[in-house]
Order: sequence, then C-alpha cells, then structure tokens
Amino acid sequence: MRVSTLAPGIEVSRIGLGTVKLGRNQGVKYPRAFDLPSMADARVLIATARELGINLIDTAPAYGLAEARVGELLKNQRQDWIVGTKVGEDFDGASHFDFSLAGAQSSLHRSFQRLDTDYLDYVLLHSDGDDSAVLNSGACEALVHARREGSVRAIGISSKTLGGALMALDMGLDIVMVTLNSETTGERPACIQAAARGRGVLIKKALGSGHLNPADSLTFVDQTPGVTSIISGTLNPDHLRANVALINQKEAPHA
Repeated sequence: MRVSTLAPGIEVSRIGLGTVKLGRNQGVKYPRAFDLPSMADARVLIATARELGINLIDTAPAYGLAEARVGELLKNQRQDWIVGTKVGEDFDGASHFDFSLAGAQSSLHRSFQRLDTDYLDYVLLHSDGDDSAVLNSGACEALVHARREGSVRAIGISSKTLGGALMALDMGLDIVMVTLNSETTGERPACIQAAARGRGVLIKKALGSGHLNPADSLTFVDQTPGVTSIISGTLNPDHLRANVALINQKEAPHA
C-alpha cells in the first residue's frame, strides 16, 4: 500500500484505522447495532492492520473507551504507528462540547494519559458543526501552542462544512478531515485546495457509515485529488483486508 505525506515528516498509509467502534456503540449511525469488541478481538484487528501495511490510527475522546483501549493495544509498539486524536467533543452517553482554551488543554492532557504517549502525531478540532466559531476558539489556540512546543506534530479540523475546511487551510492548519463518499461530495473541493497547498486530507465516512458499496465509494474517494488517507472504521479484519485489497488493486500497474 502506498504511503503519502500527511504533514511534514508524517508519512501515512492510504488506509487508516478508525476506532469509533472500539469504544462506543451508542448514538452512532451504523446500519446495525454492535457490541464493543473484546480486547482479544481488538488485538487481532490491530495485528491485521499492521500486517496489511496500515500505520495510521485515528481516535477521539468522543469515541468512548477508544483512547484508553488504543493506548493499551499499542504498548511496546507506539513508535510503529501514526496516532491522531481530537479535542472539543467528549462522550459519556451523550456528546458534550467544550472549545475553550482550558477545555482543550485538559482534553489533551487526558489524551496523553489514555494513549500512554508523550506526543501525538496530530490533533484535530472535533467540530460541532459551527466550524467558523470552532476555528476562532480557545481550543484552536491550544492546538497551535501544542504544535509550537512540539508535543503535537500537526493540527487541523474534522470539519462539517466546506467553508470550515477552506477556512482551516487559509489559517495555516496542517490537516483537514472531511466527509467524502460517492453520495456526499460537498467538501470535495477542500481536498483539491489542500493538494494545491501541500496540506494533508483525511477522509471520514468514505462508506457512508456502512451504508454504501465499498467498491463504488472507495474507488470514488481514492480517485479524488488531494486525499492522503481514508479512515476505515471496521471491526471486521476481513472487511479491512477487502478494503486494502481494493485500494491496492487500483494502485497496481496495468499489464
């Protein structure tokens, strides 16, 4: 699987592993209910990802138990992974948003502890939908400071609007995470703008939270200029293998 530059010095696999389902099964939009995996099953998933050449793990405080579980799963192999999380949203049965400076600093502190690491490869603002306000918040200021001091290597936003993604690029943030799939294309211009500016693009909901055909939607996303990595949130190692095989097939030279 090919590797691309997400931010200076940060090389990531074309597919990344999303961790919502590792820690949260309430208030999600997947087509079927699911139980959280055992740690044994989670270890199999992580091992499969590594075997497939995946080196990116995306998590967030809003994903329930996910950060703490990722910290445990990556013990003694942290250096082999690009790990990113978010600030601004937390979840305890319901979502709570705090984009204050103090709130973001506290969130970062908890993430370092839960993930059992002294640095994060990237941290994103976890937007509540009002992207402009989020980007002008104390939380954004906290991320800029963390990047400057070196505890966070790159910063950005998980946006909800095209305007928010473009605003983040104008502000000099390193990464935008946007929704893109074969049926949802509103933020696609941000991918193209990011490519022109040498910024990283992470894709969420590439399969429409499990509602879309992988062959159609992954192919569409993979062919979009500017996309750095596509976050796959599956718990099924076979689904992960199939997604990676699909991407690898598209990359293979024609005979």
